[in-house]
Amino acid sequence: MELVTIDDIRTAADRITPVTLTTPLVPWEGCLLKAENLQQVGSFKIRGAYNAVVSLRPPGVVTYSSGNHGQALAYAAREYGVPCVVFAAEGMPEVKAEGIRRWGAELVLVPPAERIPRGEALAVERGLTLIPPYDHLAVIAGQGTIGLEIMDAVPDVEVVLVPIGGGGLASGVSSAIKALDPRVTVIGVEPELAADAAESLASGHLVSWSPELTFRSVADGLRGGLSELTFAHLRDRLDGIVTVGEEEIRAAMGRMARSARLVAEPSGAVAAAAFLSGRTPAGTTVAVVSGGNADPALLREVI
Repeated sequence: MELVTIDDIRTAADRITPVTLTTPLVPWEGCLLKAENLQQVGSFKIRGAYNAVVSLRPPGVVTYSSGNHGQALAYAAREYGVPCVVFAAEGMPEVKAEGIRRWGAELVLVPPAERIPRGEALAVERGLTLIPPYDHLAVIAGQGTIGLEIMDAVPDVEVVLVPIGGGGLASGVSSAIKALDPRVTVIGVEPELAADAAESLASGHLVSWSPELTFRSVADGLRGGLSELTFAHLRDRLDGIVTVGEEEIRAAMGRMARSARLVAEPSGAVAAAAFLSGRTPAGTTVAVVSGGNADPALLREVI
């Protein structure tokens, strides 16, 4: 299976420059937080979405998303001047639904299990290009640009902690970092209630968890499972996985808001939660804060 290369990631870095920030590394609690929550769409997803749109040059796009990829693709499509349709799960956080609509996309809310088949069917029906949230080489390459930025800013980094949902972010970041310095330890982090990646890597084959299981986690952006493509990347390039509990996620959200002045959604807080747990390797550590589109009511609770 073809995997993303460092050249793919460097090409993506050039493509996405007009729409992305080189996000800061914020010192906090003994580690550095890579603040992807500060991107204009509130998450790292703009990197992969925009790289895919520019490289594919589609007449229009469609996707399925828990929210952040939908916002990012909506923004990328608007910048490129093409229509966008997003299928998302009923009950998604309103802050993410508002974001998708704000950037001009058509949002269709469906039961969780219907998002992928409905998106695939509409792509055929309307002649749109399907750009999935993680199962695409251009998307993975775009997310890998975070790894380039980390290595450029912290050349002596020893440990990088990356959230895992569908695995696109961890695939891209691990690809970049391992190509530049194989000595750096890259650890994926996922919720205990959506730990399909940990089970997959431990068993040596792809394991899927049903939405009934993964939707128990407050980390709505990490409920999706790995694809064959992301599993291949992680099996080859990731050094391990740490899982975190729901209370650890909530506690990390609150602690970052109070002491780092960073708003993280649950999915964006898992890497920091893993660092605080003491279950990650020692050394100079960067934890990726992948998103900040937090539900206001939940944010009030954790603060």
